[in-house]
Amino acid sequence: MDTSGPYRTVTGFADSAPVWVQRTFELWTGYGLWLFGVLLAAVWWRARSRGDARAVALALLAPAATAVAYAVSEAVKSTVEEERPCRTVAGAAAPLVGCPPPGDWSFPSNHAAIAGAAAVALAMAVRRLAPLVVPLALLMAFSRVFVGVHYPHDVALGLLLGGSVAVLVVLALTGPVASGVRAVRAGGIRAGIRLTGPGPGGESFPEVRNVSGCRMP
Repeated sequence: MDTSGPYRTVTGFADSAPVWVQRTFELWTGYGLWLFGVLLAAVWWRARSRGDARAVALALLAPAATAVAYAVSEAVKSTVEEERPCRTVAGAAAPLVGCPPPGDWSFPSNHAAIAGAAAVALAMAVRRLAPLVVPLALLMAFSRVFVGVHYPHDVALGLLLGGSVAVLVVLALTGPVASGVRAVRAGGIRAGIRLTGPGPGGESFPEVRNVSGCRMP
């Protein structure tokens, strides 16, 4: 797949953009994934506090699905071994950030795969987040082309790969993980309850009594 033409167009636009636009994209492409991390943590805390086992399962699976998507993306990248456009496309503007070293392959974009997986998993956990996280994922993918380190097809298929993996992981594991959440709560394991929350009843740990029948803390 040759998307050298669109790559030249986007990087040419980036090269002529105002400095503040360039810096904004540089910051976003470098640190934007941390925002997805914050959202993943917030969704987990929200689900943990509300108590529904299925909601907790979806919240726990969101980062797990994102990690799986990254691993799959990295495996594909190591297999395809596509060179970065910032080293191979003649006549393109210089990248706004340093071109990754040889051996750091281009296809697919890990940033796009992670953003796509996180966006899909977050939207499956909290549907109201979709109008926020989907544009953020698209912006992350576009930024990788804008700064000059990926072809358009790298990010497009990275998004598709990440989103598809997230859907498969979440759909396959939500039921089993929800059952596990209920089991952990029923077992009263402190470490597990800290992760899953106390459940609808609001009791964090089961009441323990000594042999005389008195309550123990």
